[in-house]
Amino acid sequence: MHVRLADESVCIGPNSAALSYLNIPAIISAAEVTDTVAIHPGYGFLAENADFAEQVEKSGFIFIGPTADTIRLMGNKVSAKQAMKAAGVPTVPGSEGAITDDAKLTLETAREIGYPVLIKAASGGGGRGMQVVYSEAALLNAVQVTQSEANAAFGDPTVYLEKFLDSPRHIEVQVLADGQGNAVHLWDRDCSLQRRHQKVLEEAPAINVDQEARAAVLAACVKACKDINYRGAGTFEFLYQNGEYFFIEMNTRVQVEHPVTEMITGIDIVKAQLSIASGEPLNIRQEDIIARGHAVECRVNAEDPVRFVPSPGEIRYYHAPGGNGVRVDSHIYSGYRVPPYYDSLIGKIICWGSTRENALNRSRNALDEMVIEGIQTNLPLHRRLVSDSGVRSMDINIHYLEKLLKA
Repeated sequence: MHVRLADESVCIGPNSAALSYLNIPAIISAAEVTDTVAIHPGYGFLAENADFAEQVEKSGFIFIGPTADTIRLMGNKVSAKQAMKAAGVPTVPGSEGAITDDAKLTLETAREIGYPVLIKAASGGGGRGMQVVYSEAALLNAVQVTQSEANAAFGDPTVYLEKFLDSPRHIEVQVLADGQGNAVHLWDRDCSLQRRHQKVLEEAPAINVDQEARAAVLAACVKACKDINYRGAGTFEFLYQNGEYFFIEMNTRVQVEHPVTEMITGIDIVKAQLSIASGEPLNIRQEDIIARGHAVECRVNAEDPVRFVPSPGEIRYYHAPGGNGVRVDSHIYSGYRVPPYYDSLIGKIICWGSTRENALNRSRNALDEMVIEGIQTNLPLHRRLVSDSGVRSMDINIHYLEKLLKA
């Protein structure tokens, strides 16, 4: 649908992402033949690829996002953590930098952190390149295995150690900065309902958190943006447990769940990205950004709702929900064929309410109204989640959904 609605479209290659959406020369060529001024990288594929951002700028186009240097700094979890520490952002206790070949030092570091520890790939993402270790006897072998996996998956064997938090929530802070010394936060989101480290349902703002700690973290994120001269939209991701926040990474792009923040603040984040990229200073003051009501986003995937096997194919019939406070972001329509080559996300239902309960109730109604025939979707899972007592009472953490599915 986005291609049909565009003024102009260019074929950049065959179905394989490696030959099309990950093909930098093909994208640059498409920009050249269409007299493009700027390139928006979206939130997948090359969105956080520093080499792509660099090539875009070198080719004479504007990259709608941070500079290549900033993407490199924040894309490496070791350098990102060091930068955040310097800015006063709270981080997870862990190794000072990457794990070296010094086995004795690695064992000592793990003892200081305290078991269980988490081995993480510096260039990892999407839940890949991570391994939990519960005992000293298993540590060194696990380090080698994770290094090999990281090298195979990301082309970078660098790993580091962190304290493994057993039951945290996943809370993130949305920011906007203009690279000219101005930065603001757009409050926070709770993204704890995950399966295999992939977010399923998100909401804003985060509730049931320590307000003092929250205020400190929001302020620290704004300061960090100014310290690293950040430009564009970005998200600081944290684990939250026992009233404490721990920084885990920064996403240097717009995120799938950005609509919940737009719903509570009234700020169009993508429009702000375009404005910043065009060189305009940030015209939003922090005191004017008020979080009103509550918003919930359900990610609709083309997949079996029980086994989670992808379900590509033709959508024979599609009906979108509507009504006050209901927003649907999707590219699908009756007769659309979901391809088997990419991520299974086919839409998002975002519902706003004056209270969290109201937003969840609207979500339940919208989920009941949505009809997608011809393929399988995870709509039954979302209907279950928005009515679940644990979700309703906010008695959740990042392991809650997987335990619910296992039960």
